[in-house]
Amino acid sequence: MLLHHLKGMENGLDPNLIVGLGTSDDAGVYRISPDMALLQTVDFFTPIIDDPYNFGLIAAANALSDIYAMGGRPMTVLNICCFSTEVPPHVLADILRGGADKVAEAGAVLLGGHTVSDKEIKYGLAVTGTVHPDRVYANAGAKAGDVLVLTKPLGTGIFSTAYKNDVIGEDGLSEAVRSMTTLNRAASEAMQKIGVNACTDITGFGLTGHMAEMAAASKVRCRVRFSSLPFLAGIFDLIEKDQVPGGAYANEDHFGQWVAFEDQLSDGEKIAVFDPQTSGGLLISVAAQKADALVRELKERETLCAGIIGEVVRDIGEADKITIYR
Repeated sequence: MLLHHLKGMENGLDPNLIVGLGTSDDAGVYRISPDMALLQTVDFFTPIIDDPYNFGLIAAANALSDIYAMGGRPMTVLNICCFSTEVPPHVLADILRGGADKVAEAGAVLLGGHTVSDKEIKYGLAVTGTVHPDRVYANAGAKAGDVLVLTKPLGTGIFSTAYKNDVIGEDGLSEAVRSMTTLNRAASEAMQKIGVNACTDITGFGLTGHMAEMAAASKVRCRVRFSSLPFLAGIFDLIEKDQVPGGAYANEDHFGQWVAFEDQLSDGEKIAVFDPQTSGGLLISVAAQKADALVRELKERETLCAGIIGEVVRDIGEADKITIYR
């Protein structure tokens, strides 16, 4: 939540700064010519699974996602590595190989990176992408009358926690891994083809956290139909077994003030919407008349999910930026 305390630190006097810290967006955007802007982002974290190669895939897909959420194309990346000297070199090599393979799949170029010695492994990417200055999809463009579309299932935080606690094995985690290693490239290309009003990707702040940021930046409110939300199969069984990450409760504590539950939902259902995601899907705000075309395009491109989960309404005050109903 530190970013909320850093607003205003960017140089707002530079006319080429299109997106900075002010709206808690996914990447910074800086115009370098009339028809090109640079997108820049960075993300890295500790392993959430044991398999080093898959961890590399997930960490890279997660970092690249910020570029896709802004409607851009990733161009170059730098590895960010915190590696322990006590870890066998082949494990570290597998992490880097996974990252390199995902970068290659994205069509970007790996330029190098930086490594420091650390007791705990951490890995991720600094990514530079490009986008036309007039075709940036920020989180501040949602409009009343839009509908909300989500492109990946929710629940990776809960499944990762269950795996760490040995409640599920690799087979039980496989669908979550499939989701986390899937690039948001196809979803981004679909929204660029149809034309949408706003987008953000769902990561550590969970669905409600990132939606609240979109609502605040756009000065709108969002209504979400809980029954339309896509969850990984078996998530509520894991919640009943207390496999909820601490990040979900932290998200609830921070973002819960802007979330209202209109209908009766169980405690497990409520906490599920605060679950922190890794390499989650795109949350897209699109004009209602384009929604069917967007859903068709997403399905044709075989995104993991392609469904309408809610709608955008006008802002009527600071409280309750999101209303969730059955």
